[in-house]
Amino acid sequence: MDPRSLRVYVLTSRGFVAGRGHREIAEAAIAGGATAVQLRAPELGDGKLTELATEIAGRCRAAGVLFVVNDRVAVAARVGAGAHVGQGDDPGSARASLGADPVLGVSVSTAQEARTADAAGADYLGVTVWATPTKADAEPRGLEGLREIVGSTALPVVGIGGIHAANARDVLDAGAAGICVVSAVGAAPDPEHATRALVEVVDGWEEGVR
Repeated sequence: MDPRSLRVYVLTSRGFVAGRGHREIAEAAIAGGATAVQLRAPELGDGKLTELATEIAGRCRAAGVLFVVNDRVAVAARVGAGAHVGQGDDPGSARASLGADPVLGVSVSTAQEARTADAAGADYLGVTVWATPTKADAEPRGLEGLREIVGSTALPVVGIGGIHAANARDVLDAGAAGICVVSAVGAAPDPEHATRALVEVVDGWEEGVR
């Protein structure tokens, strides 16, 4: 996969702002220039999730934005989206269900998990950098842990957890291909503007390292 599609990666989550759900966050992220959107909606049954994923997938496709469904590999396969799974899932089975072409991301917290995910057919890895209430069970690795995992694999790695415009450069400096955010966009007063601010940070960082 093209690592540039991971530059600014927004996960949806409802409940931050009244009346703002997955659809609204995805739309704002796309309008703000996000390069990837992940639909993470564990509260929805397969039928509702498929309906919503189909809609968002179409909007992402039209905008040239990578679209990924969290955990629910069968739904991702049904709508022609990528999928992202954690260590409680079998990435090999996820790859078999998706087929060869759709993007598969895997959350890892060690170099060994990174190598296992690579061997199973992952296209990119996600590493929790700082503790975050949006995924309390994730193990934060900090910048050094992120750097270690980046150095252990040829796969692009995206950092997630506690990331916002003020610390995004640190994550990129540690070798991440992109920054992944939840509340930095979903809880922002203006999620489109917040996405655009993250894009500007990444653009500026890239200009500085050329």
